[in-house]
Amino acid sequence: MRAADTYTESLFTVKTLEDFIPQNHPLRPIRKMVNEALGHLEGFLSGMYAAQSQGGRPAIAPEKLLRAMLLQVVYSIRSERQLMEQTQYNLLYRWFIGLAMADPVWVPTVFTKNRARLLEHDAVIELFNEVLMLAERGGWLSGEHFSVDGTLIQAWASHKSFVRKDGDDQDGDNFKGKPRSNETHASRTNADARLYPDDAKAFIEALTDMKVTPHVAQNTSGRRSAVPGEIANTEGYSISQQKRKLIEQGFGWAKSIGNMRQVMVRGLQKVDQMFVLTMAAYNLTPMRSLAQLRPESAQ
Repeated sequence: MRAADTYTESLFTVKTLEDFIPQNHPLRPIRKMVNEALGHLEGFLSGMYAAQSQGGRPAIAPEKLLRAMLLQVVYSIRSERQLMEQTQYNLLYRWFIGLAMADPVWVPTVFTKNRARLLEHDAVIELFNEVLMLAERGGWLSGEHFSVDGTLIQAWASHKSFVRKDGDDQDGDNFKGKPRSNETHASRTNADARLYPDDAKAFIEALTDMKVTPHVAQNTSGRRSAVPGEIANTEGYSISQQKRKLIEQGFGWAKSIGNMRQVMVRGLQKVDQMFVLTMAAYNLTPMRSLAQLRPESAQ
């Protein structure tokens, strides 16, 4: 017998958000680890706000804000506005953030105002360090090798925003064929943006900007490297070349999943905050699998 196409909503329900999330959902172990890390930051997070005895309206719990920011990274949500819109009807998002079904969703400007507070107290860095300590306690870290690499992040500034520093910009928007450099031009919309070609030369120029003198040497394998020759010819550097793929995987994840290819924020501090948060989310992803494959290490 065909059922009628009717819709009747119950006035009351005995189900909780926990009942709607599958037990094998990949966010479950991630949320557990995030909550454990935030639990170790209880005293630190409390110190970011005025004491309750001083009065004032209670602020939104920083734990909820940090979980929401991690969720935005993991699901490649392009803006806080879109995140709040989807949290309005997505029970999974509400569960991960810590909002009940009937809780109101924040306005997007909440993130704008609170990001400054989190930045002032380096809350994201503290969260990253706690996630790292979870991996250390779980026995998922190795101290056998240490590598450092760098990558370029596109700023949200167009080429047309770069004008001459001396103010004598007679070319206007017609800059085709005209020489431009970071010494003579600067962006009028993002003072921290720089002109870099998308090649190896860009990395050397970036090192120069950071007062690090690059040296081009040739190692024993015939490949050229922007490191001193006495380092490039060592066994450790050879291992580093082999491990570079693992580093590039992290950068690739941050740019494709974490939306770090072209950041939506301006200023080196805000970009650094988003990058550290993204890499914390990236670390949580393999840690979820390691906790399942090697649970004895977590004891």
